[in-house]
Amino acid sequence: MTRAVKRAFKFRFYPTGAQAAELARTFGCVRLVYNMALAARTEAWTLRQERVNYNATSAMLTTWKRTDDLAFLNEVSSVPLQQTLRHLQVAFTNFFAKRARYPSFKSKKKSRRSAEYTTSGFRYRDGQLTLAKMAEPLDIVWSRPLPEGARPSTVTVSQDAAGRWFVSLLCDDVIEQAPASGMVGVDAGLDSLLTLSTGEKFANPRYERRDRVALARAQRELARKAKGSHNRAKARLKVARVHARITDRRRDHLHKLTTRLVRENQTIVVEDLTVRNMVTSHSLARAISDAAWRQFRTLLEYKADWHGRDLVVVDRWFPSSKLCSACGGLAERMPLNVRSWTCRCGQTHDRDVNAARNILAEGLSVIACGGGVRPQRTDVRTGRSSTKQETQRATAGIPRL
Repeated sequence: MTRAVKRAFKFRFYPTGAQAAELARTFGCVRLVYNMALAARTEAWTLRQERVNYNATSAMLTTWKRTDDLAFLNEVSSVPLQQTLRHLQVAFTNFFAKRARYPSFKSKKKSRRSAEYTTSGFRYRDGQLTLAKMAEPLDIVWSRPLPEGARPSTVTVSQDAAGRWFVSLLCDDVIEQAPASGMVGVDAGLDSLLTLSTGEKFANPRYERRDRVALARAQRELARKAKGSHNRAKARLKVARVHARITDRRRDHLHKLTTRLVRENQTIVVEDLTVRNMVTSHSLARAISDAAWRQFRTLLEYKADWHGRDLVVVDRWFPSSKLCSACGGLAERMPLNVRSWTCRCGQTHDRDVNAARNILAEGLSVIACGGGVRPQRTDVRTGRSSTKQETQRATAGIPRL
């Protein structure tokens, strides 16, 4: 069984001096057009209660190009400029649907430097990619092959804070959905990055902690440089390279873990962790950010969807650590420093393994009760969480230890 999906393939490339200059101009024009369109839409709504759509901003762009002050917009490809207006339209659509905040202006120093080209803005022939306004193809490092017969529908060029250039090609791909029969509960932690209900643990690499000394040294050197100087720009690149090294290694590790979980199991159950609230703890914020639980969840979600797996997310208030997976007894307290505990039934539990087993059992009850992938906090009819409608073992009829 197969499934057709849209898949992005990201590669690093090394532009020539002329190509780098052209892309830098394109990035600047994209940022300028986005900010001007956002200002125009905001002013129209604030002063006249008028909603400006994509067609209106596209007409504005044509007018801007005809002025003397903005005539330089004609020097770059028009495709990325039109695409940034479409991105702004999507941002407003998400805002009015209450899925996102109000769009913000792009910063020259902090915003992502990128430009998106559709099929009319590039040429892909014989494994060579040439962008509009460029005479030579990009020198791309093809680290993996594209799907056979694939034709990119969208090309996104970007430059990260470390100065590295990347190109992402969106292609049609076919995912082989191999059958799997396993079921696993996953408990995320700090001592062990992941603990499975089978008892297997994955160590937490702590990539940020490994490079903390190098990062601190680079940041100290940056702090000593005068603002606006070339030496400060060089020092900033050194700091960005350390951060890029940490990010790349962490992402690679999470990709390997999530790929293995999806390939081996048909049903995967995880907790609904509120990382945004958890990082407010000053003692654990750095370790939680280094663990990247949110990124793990994101990777697991789209891979499970690609391969036809069932990903169940249990309610964040489910007491997975305090609940005995053998008898169902609920402990009164379970501080973080307690890594193993003994239930009144005599069963001794490893904290993380016990939590993973309870997460799996609760996820199976969600499937049985029809709670869905994202269980609601309360049920309108019963007033109870949908994850607890099959059994009340966690709270009812069981005395606390």
